[in-house]
Amino acid sequence: MEALTGMSGQQLNDGYFGEFGEFGGSFVPPELQEVLAYLNEQFLKFKDDPEFIEEYRYYLREYVGRENPLTYAQRLSETWGGAKIYLKREDLNHTGAHKINNVVGQILLAKRMGAKRVIAETGAGQHGVATATACAMFGMECVIYMGAEDTRRQALNVFRMELLGATVVPVAKGQGRLKDAVDEALDDLVRNYKSTFYLLGSAVGPHPFPTMVKHFQSVVSEESKRQILEKEGRLPDAVIACVGGGSNAIGAFAHYLDEPSVRLIGVEPDQAPTLTEGVPSVIHGFKCLVLLDEEGQPRKTYSIAAGLDYPGIGPEHSHLKVTGRAEYVTVSNEEVLAAFQELSGTEGIIPALESAHAVAHAKKLAPTMNRDQIIVVNLSGRGDKDVEQVFHMLKR
Repeated sequence: MEALTGMSGQQLNDGYFGEFGEFGGSFVPPELQEVLAYLNEQFLKFKDDPEFIEEYRYYLREYVGRENPLTYAQRLSETWGGAKIYLKREDLNHTGAHKINNVVGQILLAKRMGAKRVIAETGAGQHGVATATACAMFGMECVIYMGAEDTRRQALNVFRMELLGATVVPVAKGQGRLKDAVDEALDDLVRNYKSTFYLLGSAVGPHPFPTMVKHFQSVVSEESKRQILEKEGRLPDAVIACVGGGSNAIGAFAHYLDEPSVRLIGVEPDQAPTLTEGVPSVIHGFKCLVLLDEEGQPRKTYSIAAGLDYPGIGPEHSHLKVTGRAEYVTVSNEEVLAAFQELSGTEGIIPALESAHAVAHAKKLAPTMNRDQIIVVNLSGRGDKDVEQVFHMLKR
């Protein structure tokens, strides 16, 4: 979709820059801009509406299962030495990941806007599963775009989505991964914007999507901040989260952004180092740091975690990177697999491969800190979806 993925970095049509420094904005065709402007209007109307908030909190409590624990990982802390490790347990949410927090908020907004058809993109499948779950609950038509390569890697999640009544559309073009699924979902929205609500899963895309996703995911840090104060009487020294598009990380960081004593650390795959090597450009209708090839097109990326191989990143993460408020690091596949196994065997918690990236960096950071210091690791999802894939990788 050339209008949404042009890489010149120039303003397209009537695009504008959003609130994250030079990053963000809405670089889309005029007819879609009208749809996004209406979406923003409705989001601003309802996000602080007491009735909307009450319903959102109801479903977070009664359907998602929040609030979830901030668990002290005692054995892991003792094994690594140094800082205390706390795990924010998004893996315990209904559907197994943080994605449901945002989905519930957006589906309630879609309902108020009169939508009957919902579309979404997914990489690892967790956002697709969460969207299909919510659509089943509210009786809405659901179409999920997923890269063909990711449908192979996450076949179990494809079955879950179909079991929940969703139509899963494999996208074979490009690398058959998350970027290509986003392309197709945006194409669908342009064709069907009068009848379709695009429930975007990560903190990316044209305005107002990054702001909406952050708003609904901020419940993660809202809880963890209160919980750590109750448990330890002070704020953590560091908060660590994996970063692909950036939704779990921005949710984990949100309520600490104005706490300069708290280090915010995002962890990327070393084969998709967007925040480490990316340059400012436009992708999928917004400006962010992007991995580009020699021709100025999105670079091919890879991660053993299907949710982390996006060649762009959320605009707020781009801003946090260039301003220095957050740090972004990479870990290798070998470190991730080791962390996946160590958390499983030490604490009895099998993490998603995405989340294992954050665990892998915590393992390196903790021993450099003292025993009075605290690290909160956002455990963004559980590893049920990844166990078979890891089995075959370790067997090889």
